[in-house]
Amino acid sequence: MKPPAKTKTNAARYLDSLGIAYELREYELGEEEFSAVAVAHKIGMPPEQVFKTLLCATHERDHLFAIVPGNVELDFKKLAQAACTRKAEMAPIKDVLPLTGYVRGGVTVFGAKKAFPVIIDETLELFDRISVSAGARGVQLILAPTDYLRAAESLGSTKLADLSK
Repeated sequence: MKPPAKTKTNAARYLDSLGIAYELREYELGEEEFSAVAVAHKIGMPPEQVFKTLLCATHERDHLFAIVPGNVELDFKKLAQAACTRKAEMAPIKDVLPLTGYVRGGVTVFGAKKAFPVIIDETLELFDRISVSAGARGVQLILAPTDYLRAAESLGSTKLADLSK
């Protein structure tokens, strides 16, 4: 296992500002790193505890973050229902960096350029600890789900829902 990250990310600094405890865990990058299952293996956590942050868009072209376990596929119908909209889909990859400030594979709700609504798969509450991107490829935040929710709620609209297929 790699030593703790030497440089804090904006997401880690945001959690620091809220007094939230977390662990930064680095892992070696490879070709498959867009897979949350591969990240889970590299950081030694079950895939269902490694949550991926997906930038999505509604049919009105509003954006939101969907947070789902690494071992499931996002159900866009369930996401649209939770967001009280007719349709939801992944935001175009070209929009991810300009809208969030993060590259694909490193997106997190913390420290993003804009505080979009956050809809989180309800299974998040089943675990003692979860992992999410720290805002850079190759670095994960490990924290308690209650702390993740508290930090996400401090950004604005946050909701728990069943989002998995």
